[in-house]
Amino acid sequence: MKPDFLFRFLCRLRLAAVLAGSMGLVAVAHASAISSLNRFYHDVHTYSARFDQVVLDEALNPIQESSGTLWIERPGRFRWDYDVPYKQIIVGDGSRIWVYDKELQQVTVRRMAGSLGNTPAILLAGTGSLTANFVVENMGRQGRLDWVRMKPKVHDGGFQDIRIGFSGNQVRSLVMVDSFGQTTRITLTHVRENAHINPARFRFTPPKGVDVVGE
Repeated sequence: MKPDFLFRFLCRLRLAAVLAGSMGLVAVAHASAISSLNRFYHDVHTYSARFDQVVLDEALNPIQESSGTLWIERPGRFRWDYDVPYKQIIVGDGSRIWVYDKELQQVTVRRMAGSLGNTPAILLAGTGSLTANFVVENMGRQGRLDWVRMKPKVHDGGFQDIRIGFSGNQVRSLVMVDSFGQTTRITLTHVRENAHINPARFRFTPPKGVDVVGE
């Protein structure tokens, strides 16, 4: 994925530390996936996984594919290491978001506060209220996963529709449709919850000689 899209994606998604914050229970008839969402929001403090990501156009043809490893620690700390198709690092240290493109030898930095909006970011970063920002509904079991849908109440975050798939209470898939009709699918494997993560994962210092753009 290109650096500008990755930066926008992670700012929007706030691919960050896993949930904690104020969230009221979501009342629905069938609460299987909703219960998993609530558990993830309240009880998961650290999270790591391998991910495979694909972006599809409006006709659902794949246009970008990537993979790597992610680490999340609430509140507001995360790291995404992209291995394929080229190396890229995205770090949220609690106050800033850093995007390092090794091929371009460029770092983009931006303050985290105020840049995230009403997006799925609040799900992964540990701030905000799901019920205040999203209409959350159960989608039932589809294939091997139990799904919930989150529709933003205010359409300022770039995504019109967000779906989260759970297996055995663990987040295994994220599907997001943006305002351009493109779909981003993220599949998560080798999931670890509430395991210790070295704090150094969430610190970033620009390497010597690279261009730094932003604040």
